[in-house]
Amino acid sequence: MPSVDYQQLAADIKRWGRELGFQQVGITDTDLREEEAHLKAWLAKGYHGAMDWFEAHGNKRSRPEELVPGTIRVISVRLDYLPEDTEQIKILKDPNKAYISRYALGRDYHKLIRKRLAKLAKTIEAALPPELREGQQRPFVDSAPVMERPLADKAGLGWTGKHTLILNSEAGSWFFLGELFTYLPLPVDESEQPNRCGDCSACLQVCPTDAFPRPYELDARRCISYLTIENPGPIPEEFREPMGNRVFGCDDCQAICPWNKYAHYSAEDDFQPRHGLDSRDLLGLFQWSEEEFLRHTEGSALRRAGYERWQRNLAVGLGNAPSSPDIIEALENRRAQVSEMVREHIDWALAQQAQPGRRRKRKIRRKRPL
Repeated sequence: MPSVDYQQLAADIKRWGRELGFQQVGITDTDLREEEAHLKAWLAKGYHGAMDWFEAHGNKRSRPEELVPGTIRVISVRLDYLPEDTEQIKILKDPNKAYISRYALGRDYHKLIRKRLAKLAKTIEAALPPELREGQQRPFVDSAPVMERPLADKAGLGWTGKHTLILNSEAGSWFFLGELFTYLPLPVDESEQPNRCGDCSACLQVCPTDAFPRPYELDARRCISYLTIENPGPIPEEFREPMGNRVFGCDDCQAICPWNKYAHYSAEDDFQPRHGLDSRDLLGLFQWSEEEFLRHTEGSALRRAGYERWQRNLAVGLGNAPSSPDIIEALENRRAQVSEMVREHIDWALAQQAQPGRRRKRKIRRKRPL
C-alpha cells in the first residue's frame, strides 16, 4: 500500500496556498455540532430574514461530510481584499456621494478564489500516489451551504468577533474566506486564535441600525448589508434615514474595530476600485440606465443586488442627501419608469427632499444587553 507523509503534505499545502496568493491557510476537522446548535437557534429567531437558503439544505451546512460525501477535513484560506488609497470614511461623511462596501469596489471575489482553490486541489492530487486519487476535493466560496466562519475559526485563521466576523490579530478582518473540502486525513491545526475582543463593544455601538441584539449575534433583518443587498422588498422606513448614503453594504462595524489597524492592503489588482466606484455621486449612479448598470458592474459583486434594488438603494441615499433641485428633478423624471417598489422609495425621497431643514436620524438607539 502506498504511504503518504500527511504532516509534510499539510506543510506543502500551506506553502502552495501562499504561492497561489492566499495570506493564510489552515486545516480543520468537520465537527460543527456546537455551531449547528447556534445556527438552529438563530434561525428560530428569524434573524435570517428572507435568506431562505439558510434552511434549504437541512443539516448539510453544518455537516460537511453530508454536503460532499467522504469529506473529513476542510482546508480554510484567507485572502486580503482591502484596497489601498481609498477615502471611504470621507465618502461616508459626504451625503452627496455613494458609499459602496470596500469588498465590492473591485471584481467579484467568488471566481477568483474558487479558481485558485481548484488549482490547489489539482496540485494536491498531483502530489499523491495514483492509488489515493479517488476521493472528492471541492472548493467553496460563499456560494454553498458551508459554515465558512466557524470553519475558519477552528482552522486558526482568527476568532469570531462580537460583530460575528472573523478577526485576526495580525490582519484585522478585511479579508475573504474560502474552503477546500478534502477526503485526505490531514493533521488539523490546533493553534486556534484566542478571542481578543475583551471589553470592547465599538462594533456594537457604531451600528447605524442597531443590528446586534447582543455580542456575537446579528439580526440580519436590521443590517444595512442585508437591507441593501439580500432584502428583495422595500426597506423598512425606520432604517432609511440611518442608512445615510450607504447604497451597497456597510463597513461600519469593521471600520471602527481596533484590530483593523493591523490590516494589510491587498496585493490583488482585481480588488482595486473600478469605474470610480469609490467616489461616485449618488445622483450620477441613480441616472444610470439598466444597460449602463450591467456594463459598469460586469464581473462585480454589485450584480448581486440587481438593477431594481440598486435604484431602490440610491433613491434612499438621495432622500438623505441635502435638498437639491437637481435631485428632485431626477427623482421625478425616473418615477414613472420604475417598479412599484422603487417608486415607493422615490416618493419617500421626494418627501425628504421637501423638508430642507429637517434633522436626520443617523442612528437608531435602543437598549440591549452587552
